[in-house]
Amino acid sequence: MVTLLIGQGATEVAGDGGKDALWLTKAEAERATGWSLKPEGLCRGEICIPVPPKRAAEFAAGGRVNIAAFWRHMDRPALHSESGDVWLLGDSAAERAAALSDLQAPDFTLPDLDGKPHSLSDYRGKKVFLTTWASW
Repeated sequence: MVTLLIGQGATEVAGDGGKDALWLTKAEAERATGWSLKPEGLCRGEICIPVPPKRAAEFAAGGRVNIAAFWRHMDRPALHSESGDVWLLGDSAAERAAALSDLQAPDFTLPDLDGKPHSLSDYRGKKVFLTTWASW
């Protein structure tokens, strides 16, 4: 089993992670990433990333997908632990920049000292000062 860190969570996948390759079955790749292997390439919705013809064996073989190779081909980081049992599939620099460009924090709700819940979205358009601390 391989722990795959992608988006906002961790997913356990049956895969073979070693060196710089992460081989998953087509079904596992689609379940974990939302991308599916089709004859035209790795696809998500209407978007397909073609397999480079001279490097086809690096990307797909025997019903399995090297998701790390596709990730790097899409100019996204694919990093792994030394043992290959934990992988991180990150967003591209352009996706990270776009997420930061609107400068809006994601909404969340926390209680005040009296237990009354407050959501960040309740204060949209107003200046808000957030502070955190840790007890350890």
